[in-house]
Amino acid sequence: MRILGVVVLLLLGVPGVAAASSGDVVVHDLNPDGVAAYWTAERIAAMPTGPSTPGVPPVDGPDGAPAPISKTIGRLFFVDRDGEDASCTATVVVSANRRTAVTGGHCVHTANLIGQDPRWHTKLFFVPGFRDGTRPFGEFVVRKVVVHRTWLTDDQQSEYDQAFLVLDRSSDVSENIAFGRPGDRPAHEYGYPRAAGQPAHQGRPEFTGQRLAQCWGTPARNPGHPEFPEDNMWGVPCDMGGGSSGGPRISGDAVVGVNIQSFHLDAAGRWVPPGEGVRHLGGPQFSWKATAPLYLRAQRA
Repeated sequence: MRILGVVVLLLLGVPGVAAASSGDVVVHDLNPDGVAAYWTAERIAAMPTGPSTPGVPPVDGPDGAPAPISKTIGRLFFVDRDGEDASCTATVVVSANRRTAVTGGHCVHTANLIGQDPRWHTKLFFVPGFRDGTRPFGEFVVRKVVVHRTWLTDDQQSEYDQAFLVLDRSSDVSENIAFGRPGDRPAHEYGYPRAAGQPAHQGRPEFTGQRLAQCWGTPARNPGHPEFPEDNMWGVPCDMGGGSSGGPRISGDAVVGVNIQSFHLDAAGRWVPPGEGVRHLGGPQFSWKATAPLYLRAQRA
């Protein structure tokens, strides 16, 4: 919290950041009416989860384990473009307005399976520390979302799959946020996955959206498919499935990225198809180009 003023001044002084905030940043207002009443305990409990394998003993490790309850990381509920209830993960970050959180771009805006008819999600509702259906640290209605225009026009631009949320009231706690840090530094990833691939994880509260889960290690870079190369995408070996999108990648003392997709690598760090190699969960490393303008605009809202 004490370095907030320095962060803002640095952002204002970085070439291109102020310019990008006016032309490339999109602020979308959400209708808050009825949102809190919509997300009843019964509705949340009815959301689908992944398969489970009865009788398999639980196993915890760097690729998936329970995480301590958090006052800053929470479950983000929303109604998706098709009118279905869904959820991601979001994190409150240090900001001038004290009500800014970060998540994935596809948690607030998506196109259909062939990349057409993009739509905003509705009824966004953030519950920090969500655990077993309870809301120990309160709840927040999301009033605005801030995304890069590139994400709205081309959802294949993974580096722009990130978004900031403006909550309806301030938060007393927050995580530091950092831009431009190297991606290959040890990190923890957090999320509220609703599914897992390994039988030793499946069906447990940490992998059905009921409790916070974590993975940790040294992130590897996702080079992308040879025909569709990626850049600035990083993640650790991790079994967290859908619902963990938007969760933070925390390295050192700050959130440095968000999780948006899984990818598989062989022993040499080359992309391989799903089912081969080692599954990683990762996403964009926060940058001055793509992330800082969004953050600067969100904390002014």
